[in-house]
Amino acid sequence: MWSVPSYLLAGMAVYGGLGWLLDRWLDMSAFFPIGIVLGVMLAGYAVYRRHGR
Repeated sequence: MWSVPSYLLAGMAVYGGLGWLLDRWLDMSAFFPIGIVLGVMLAGYAVYRRHGR
């Protein structure tokens, strides 16, 4: 029951965190939101592959 929200939150946290680190390293502000969106998309795909069908 908790696996779907866990996937989505973990995807946002991991890829958002990587985007935040890239933002800090490159002194930009574009990678954090891109990382969050990418994390949600990949987590949604993982949920579909695991629980869809």
